[in-house]
Amino acid sequence: MPAIAALALLAVGVDEAQAQKAPPYWASISAGKARMRSGPGRNFPATWLYQRAGLPVKVLEIYPNWRKVEDPDGTQGWMLVNLLSEERTAMVIGDIRELRATPDAAAKVVWRVEPGVVGTLRRCADGWCELNVGGRRGYIRTAELWGVESGESLP
Repeated sequence: MPAIAALALLAVGVDEAQAQKAPPYWASISAGKARMRSGPGRNFPATWLYQRAGLPVKVLEIYPNWRKVEDPDGTQGWMLVNLLSEERTAMVIGDIRELRATPDAAAKVVWRVEPGVVGTLRRCADGWCELNVGGRRGYIRTAELWGVESGESLP
């Protein structure tokens, strides 16, 4: 009986560590294949199979080892927490966008990116984020990204 109690305490400690952030918050899919389910359990049917590691998602709710997430298309469902990463990514939305050398609309254009391109977020401030797409970096307006709030700052 004491061993079971110790396991229960260990499980609670893990859940607390995984639930440090209060929703809503941003995450990304860490697995090459991740199933979204209609409810928080493997007994619920899978509604979607994601095959794109790094895709940004918004975590809306927490239920022990499950997270209710929303994808860039607005689809909502549940994923196991171990399929998600705290690494911040963002998806380019709208039209072809320009990545600039500095966070300034008059700065030199260093790259152009198409809608649907996903990159890793670095610094964000004053409506701009540094986006790294496969080693190519540049600054883009937060309004042109899904995966970051318009007024959000990242160190």
